[in-house]
Amino acid sequence: MESVKKEILEVLNNSHIGTMATVSNGKPFSRYMTFKNKDFVLYTVTDKNSDKVDELLANPYTHILYGYENEGFGDAFVEIEGKVTEFDDAALKLKLMDFFASLVFKEREQMVILKIEPIRMRLMNKKGEPPKELEFSLE
Repeated sequence: MESVKKEILEVLNNSHIGTMATVSNGKPFSRYMTFKNKDFVLYTVTDKNSDKVDELLANPYTHILYGYENEGFGDAFVEIEGKVTEFDDAALKLKLMDFFASLVFKEREQMVILKIEPIRMRLMNKKGEPPKELEFSLE
């Protein structure tokens, strides 16, 4: 189990781009997002008036594909099932806002930080090995 945790953290720590899926009008909708992680918890930002905020208010569950490097068969990536939860750690929020503001936002007031707590993570395509899975309990 520790080996799987280490391998998944390696993917999370070495990549910052993934696709995040939500549900819109009963159908899946995906978009590329930039993420930061603290251990297995992911953080991203969006405009507070974006469609994804409305979608996540209606259904807080998401699916993320994270870490594929497009180098061919054997590229490891992680499938993440998670739940978007409240986020109020002021110090981490400030640090994240500084990181993300430089990427995409002109107005900080428009930024909302999304915290994605994992329910399940699966390490996929590791040199043709079968998937390796971690399950988490939400409190």
